[in-house]
Amino acid sequence: MEHQYHQLLEDILKHGQETTDRTGVGTLSLFGYQCRYDLSEGFPAVTTKKLAWRAMVGELLWMLEGSTNERRLAELTFGRDRKQLVGKRTIWTDNSDNQGKALGYTNNDYEKELGPVYGHQWRYFSADETEGFDQIKWLLNEIRTNPNSRRLILTAWNPPRLSDMALPPCHYSAQFKVYGNNLSCLLNQRSADSFLGVPFNIASYSLLTHLIARECDLEVGEFIHSIGDAHIYLNHIDQVKEQLSREPFPLPKLEIDDDFDLTLVINDYWRKFPSDSVDKIRLVGYNSHNTIKAPMAI
Repeated sequence: MEHQYHQLLEDILKHGQETTDRTGVGTLSLFGYQCRYDLSEGFPAVTTKKLAWRAMVGELLWMLEGSTNERRLAELTFGRDRKQLVGKRTIWTDNSDNQGKALGYTNNDYEKELGPVYGHQWRYFSADETEGFDQIKWLLNEIRTNPNSRRLILTAWNPPRLSDMALPPCHYSAQFKVYGNNLSCLLNQRSADSFLGVPFNIASYSLLTHLIARECDLEVGEFIHSIGDAHIYLNHIDQVKEQLSREPFPLPKLEIDDDFDLTLVINDYWRKFPSDSVDKIRLVGYNSHNTIKAPMAI
């Protein structure tokens, strides 16, 4: 399955248009791209560079519990309380720091808030600060009771709240479909950093599909990734070429401990995942090439 991701990178290098962008770095960009991954064949974790597995699982659980505080993400990712997290950075640290500067905050834990980003929209969707709608709880119930529905949609795109967010959602909606006993997911993403971000996005929504299927007594089907602006930053081109020169390893399998319980958190908005939750979700047989470092455009 990894060849589909490599093909995306190759197509951007070959056919991408050089464009300016919000960050000022510049990109090669293609508009409109789709990849399909059969989850029954293995877990689509990139192997031609090391996937930041704990960071990905931690972020997904962080979103599922409705959290928007960057230090809470660090707790989940590293499995430690905040007193032990001084200097530990997450994929949202730069965004939280920028948000704090923009709002005139000091750099303390309480104020490392990102605004109503993904988790808030998933668990507390509303046009303002009034009573919110829990999309995850609704989605699980709808899949169980109305599996033939064509309305199984989870959205993070909330126009009235975009200006309050540290970063508007890049992966903004996911539609689910049940065929027989298999659950598939179609992710819509408006903007995709194809070197740094896309492997993370593929793994995150593939894991989300597994978790939802597990709760609804279903097997997994396909993960379909539909991208609007698929781009490679100009300062990532050498790293992309290095990755494309590497031969993929066989795909790993996903293993989730029996005592991992999603519904305890979903059924109680204020309940948080235990600190060891990331350790209960593992890749078995994951082999990869070394990490390829590249700067994140903020």
